[in-house]
Amino acid sequence: MNKPTANPKPQTPNSISRDARIYVAGHRGLVGSGIWRALERHGYTNLIGRRHTELDLVNQQAVDDFFAAEKPDYVVLVAAKVGGIVANSTYRGQFIYENMMIEMNVIHAAKVHGVKKLLFLGSSCIYPKMAPQPMLEEHLLTGPLEPTNEPYAIAKIAGIRLCDAYNRQYGTNFISAMPTNMYGPGDNYHPQNSHVLPAFIRRMHLAKCLDAEDWDAIRSVYCHEEAQESTNTKPPIPNPDELINWLAKSGISRLQTSNSKRQTALTCWGSGSPLREFLYSDDLAEACVFLIENTDYADVVFEDAAGTVQSHVNVGSGSEITIKCLAETVADVVGYEGAIDWDDSKPDGTPRKLMDSSKLRKLGWEPRVGIRAGIALAYQDFKEGIGS
Repeated sequence: MNKPTANPKPQTPNSISRDARIYVAGHRGLVGSGIWRALERHGYTNLIGRRHTELDLVNQQAVDDFFAAEKPDYVVLVAAKVGGIVANSTYRGQFIYENMMIEMNVIHAAKVHGVKKLLFLGSSCIYPKMAPQPMLEEHLLTGPLEPTNEPYAIAKIAGIRLCDAYNRQYGTNFISAMPTNMYGPGDNYHPQNSHVLPAFIRRMHLAKCLDAEDWDAIRSVYCHEEAQESTNTKPPIPNPDELINWLAKSGISRLQTSNSKRQTALTCWGSGSPLREFLYSDDLAEACVFLIENTDYADVVFEDAAGTVQSHVNVGSGSEITIKCLAETVADVVGYEGAIDWDDSKPDGTPRKLMDSSKLRKLGWEPRVGIRAGIALAYQDFKEGIGS
C-alpha cells in the first residue's frame, strides 16, 4: 500500500498556525456552523466561508476559480444535500448527483491547489442495512445499503474512496470522518426535509401549542416557515381553523374526549422500535478540530481482515435510543403532554445504527453532551429561531 509522503505528520499537536487559511465548505449548516464556532474557540482567525448563492459547489469551474483565488491551506468539506427519510426517498436523483459533484469538485480542487489537509465528512448511512452492531470502519461495503437513503450513501462512499485514492496516488493528506445522526443549533426544521430529532422538536412544540390553544405561538411558526419558502415576507395571517388544517399536514390533530376536554394527538412514522445514535453538533465540531490538529491519513488508514484498505473514522456518542423513547424524551423536554401515535404502515428504515467510535477515542477524543441536555439546547435554539 502506498501511504502519503507529501505531508509529514506534525511533530507536536496543535501545530497549525492560528492564521492558517481554513475553508469550511457548508459553513452555514448545522455541522458547518458548529465547526466554524469551534475553530473560532480554538483561536483560528482566518476562516473562509461562502454561501450557496456565492459559490455553487456543483459547478466545477466555479470551485476551481475559488480555490485559485482564495488559496486555502486547510479544507473542511461539510457541504451536502441532506434530509430525512422522506427527502431521501423523494429526491433520489438530486441526492446522488449533487453530493457526488460537490465532493468530486472540492476534493479534486484541494489536490490541484496543494491544500495541506482536507477533512471530508460523511454519514453513518454508508454502512450496510444489516451491518453487525456496533458498526466498525471495516464493515463498509460488506452488504446491501438501506434502500431509502442508498443514493446519499453511495455518494458519501465515493467521497471516502476518492480521498483514499488521492492519498495513495498523489500523497495528499485527506481524512474522512463519518458522524452519526447529528442535532443541535442551526438544525433544519423543515416540515418535509428535516431529520427525525429536529422534526420531533418542531412537531412536539406545535402540538403543545395546539393543546394550549396558543394560536399566536402556532402562527409564529407558520409565518416563519412561510417567509422562508416565499418571497412574500408577510404571508396572510391564518385563522384557527386554517391553522388546524395546516397542522394536520404534520400529523398533528385535535381529539374530542368523552369529558369534552380537548386533547392533541401526534402521529409519527413507523413502529418507534428502531434504535438510533445521536451526537450533539458541538461535540462533532470538537472532534473535527481534533482531527485537523492531531491526525493525518497515516493515523487512520489500515488494511482489514479481508485485505480491504479502510481510511475513514467513525464519530459517534456510543449511546443509542429507540425512536419511541426519543419521541418521549423530546415531548418531556418540550412540555408536550398529549398522545403520541405510531403509524406502522410507514417505513422504519434501518433497524439499528450504532457506530463503534473506539478508533477515534483511542486517538484522544471524547463526546461531552448527553442526549437530554442536547435536546434542551436544541429546543432553545429552535424557539429563538422562530422568535419565540
